[in-house]
Amino acid sequence: MPDPRAALRADCGACAGLCCVAPAFARSSDFPVDKPAGTACRNLQGDFRCGIHDRLRDEGWAGCAVFDCFGAGQQVVQVTFGGRDRRTDPGVTTAMFAAFEVLRPIHELRWYLAETLATPVAAPLHEAALALLAETEQMAALGPEALAAVDVDAHRARVDEVLLGVGTLVRAGSPGPDRRGADLVGARLSGADLRGANLRGALLIGADLRGADLRAAELIGADLRGADVSGADLSTSLFLTRFQVHGARGDASTLLPAVLDRPAHWPSTTTAPSAPAATARARKRGRRRR
Repeated sequence: MPDPRAALRADCGACAGLCCVAPAFARSSDFPVDKPAGTACRNLQGDFRCGIHDRLRDEGWAGCAVFDCFGAGQQVVQVTFGGRDRRTDPGVTTAMFAAFEVLRPIHELRWYLAETLATPVAAPLHEAALALLAETEQMAALGPEALAAVDVDAHRARVDEVLLGVGTLVRAGSPGPDRRGADLVGARLSGADLRGANLRGALLIGADLRGADLRAAELIGADLRGADVSGADLSTSLFLTRFQVHGARGDASTLLPAVLDRPAHWPSTTTAPSAPAATARARKRGRRRR
């Protein structure tokens, strides 16, 4: 059975540049300018494509390079509005932006629920997850008016009850440190054993995670922007998304879940591990020899 998450990928060619117009952003390390909500980005072309897509990071638009709508953009254009867009039908603009604002988080919830169903140890929660996934998919198929009435926060709270249970089940096999919501900005965690760690909502911006073991670590909502995950093992990290991976810095030796592609901007070579990471790996090799 194919993984449902494979379908939750952005197809910019089937969208209408919604993420380039609908959201607001402020001048920061992620964006070089301020942009109000509903105003087209200066790089958006008439065909709804980005004029600097191949050099976004080089020109200071990292926020655009890492953004992921989980396929909500093409869902809005092709399904919710039947192929119409702002260029051919300007009257749909406001409703289309409103629909995108609702569908993006709904599609993200679909991702997490699909991962729950792909996690064997979460079997006790599969029935609840399957019911919620079906309900969430029905929401995604609603028309513009019905979609605008969806209470996303209330639905997210119901889904989160299941996701919290999944995290508990996964971490039970190898419980690690509880750093939920922790401020770990710039933290030196190179070579750290973070197996089964609760890093839900943790701030890991710019953290040194080189060679860290993050298997079975819960990462939902964790901010990995600029975090160095070179050589880290994220192969079985829980609730990891493309958005997080593309915001981090890895290399050829970073291990990712099979459903996630290696970012093109990551180097194809292996970065030399730091001293702590090298020591941790040597200890692991020593234990295996014994």
